[in-house]
Amino acid sequence: MNNLIRYFKNIPNGKIALWCYLIWYCVTLYYYFDSSLGIWLNSIGISIVIGIALLLSVSTSNSQQKDHWQTFRLFMMPFCVSSFSSLIKGQGFILIVPPKPIEQITSVGACIIFLIFVFCVKKVATKDSHSQALNRTP
Repeated sequence: MNNLIRYFKNIPNGKIALWCYLIWYCVTLYYYFDSSLGIWLNSIGISIVIGIALLLSVSTSNSQQKDHWQTFRLFMMPFCVSSFSSLIKGQGFILIVPPKPIEQITSVGACIIFLIFVFCVKKVATKDSHSQALNRTP
């Protein structure tokens, strides 16, 4: 649990945005899930092809330590994009915005709850480090 709190305490804004993307995807998946095997197999295929291309584009020739989470994201993002577009096709979405107000509220609300959570973790962590610093000074 401590590692999770430390992760969200230090999370950069770009990763916060990626978490919101994932939340939006999960809400859409909840409302529009389709068990058609074709959707998921196509998404896996696209994920493999595009993931390899993305991995090659960020690879360096020197032997730096691999970031396994980055590699996972490079394959996961094309999978999510592909399956998202298949799931919303013909459903009345405007760009990525669902047609029904309850779906919009759920998507935006879940992201806001996440942002509040991250803000609170950062605020509490800042107070804790400030308190610890005050206790150390003679």
